[in-house]
Amino acid sequence: MSLASNDLFFGPFIKASRITSYFAVASAVGLIYDWALTFGQEVELVWKKRWSFMTALYLSVRYVGIIYSVIRVLLFIPVTAVVSPGGYVALDWIDIVINAMLGVVMITRLYAMYQRSSNVLAFLVIIFLAINIADGVLAGIVMGDISGEMLILSGMYQCTISFGGDSVLLGSMAWVLATVWQVVTLCFAVWITVKHFRELRRSSAGGIIGDCFTVLIKTHVLYFVSFVPISCFNLVYLSPTTSVEPYSMKWHIYAGFLQISSLAGKFVLGPRLILGVRVYHAKLLADSDAATGMTSIVFQERVYDGKCSV
Repeated sequence: MSLASNDLFFGPFIKASRITSYFAVASAVGLIYDWALTFGQEVELVWKKRWSFMTALYLSVRYVGIIYSVIRVLLFIPVTAVVSPGGYVALDWIDIVINAMLGVVMITRLYAMYQRSSNVLAFLVIIFLAINIADGVLAGIVMGDISGEMLILSGMYQCTISFGGDSVLLGSMAWVLATVWQVVTLCFAVWITVKHFRELRRSSAGGIIGDCFTVLIKTHVLYFVSFVPISCFNLVYLSPTTSVEPYSMKWHIYAGFLQISSLAGKFVLGPRLILGVRVYHAKLLADSDAATGMTSIVFQERVYDGKCSV
């Protein structure tokens, strides 16, 4: 159903929608800019290399992220008629799929860092499946109660989305589950890092192995740090004041920064979990002396074969 109006009553809603559209465009531009910066490395280290499961994950996260950001721009720019509840549902399902892909990448990295420990792999897979299945069920319930209405306000197209039932509570539960997964993987990464560097201090061995571990940890740290602002903005987003001030300037600025942080964490730092290790491996291969004698972690479907690669 569409509603056309020039009523001043909708003024706050129009202003809020404009703010949201600005952040949608900014996040899309930032994502495409990052893709352009790393495209040369991507061609050399991904497209021209032997394809693997990690290659598929990298390309999926990278290019689905660009598609995701473009869909957001089309939905939130008020001068286009491409607005519908179905678009928002599609974004939510893409979010769930991408989170699952990044979870697989994280499991693979930890599996490599724990030297192919079957116990660690089994534990992580069980936790991963439990959380993602629960997230999928919660998302299905929430999106099943979504309804929307198309508005034409002062010549601008808007889509109002209404959530029925306990959508806010279910959304909060999904966020808590996602946070639990991040905390679990962070604890595993911290534990093996501390253990690894203690062993290096007691032995004369290290060199390439230690450097490779450092690369893995650096990309881990950047990825995990991105979830600090995301968690903070989510807390504000889910706070009780949301229902009181749904169209306030301050609240929509918070929501905009949440979206930018979330997209950066998933679609910028996520692909770099793979690309960063491949860049390091390429540098090792460029040094023939280091390449012929190295003994380090492999990061592919097979974990140890004398290289640190993805």
